[in-house]
Amino acid sequence: MEHVLYSDGDAKRICWTVKTQDVVKEQFREHADIFLDKVTDLQSKYIALHVGLFWSIGVFIIKNGDIVKIMLDSDDMLAHFLSDNKSQDALAEHRKGFINQLASQRNLKFQYEKIDATQNIASKML
Repeated sequence: MEHVLYSDGDAKRICWTVKTQDVVKEQFREHADIFLDKVTDLQSKYIALHVGLFWSIGVFIIKNGDIVKIMLDSDDMLAHFLSDNKSQDALAEHRKGFINQLASQRNLKFQYEKIDATQNIASKML
């Protein structure tokens, strides 16, 4: 099965949208206390992507072996995920590790795509 995942975040909240065929699931969460008002918008985007993937697997939307098109509105994130380069940001580097671990454990195929921020349908929940 193929899914399209949008995610976004700011200092207060994270959100994500998963589209599978004609079904759209939207979720948002306030940041956990350890992150609330302590992370940059870019760091929050990494957290949102990680949590969105983890949630989608946990509620059985994304299943083992599925394809996930990950829509990113950040050039920095896209470059980070498409390369073996390490980020200077420890939080971003850890999130990338967790995201790649999910892909490996669940045999997921990620396809990263750059979108304009205006195309990020998850952003409306911020």
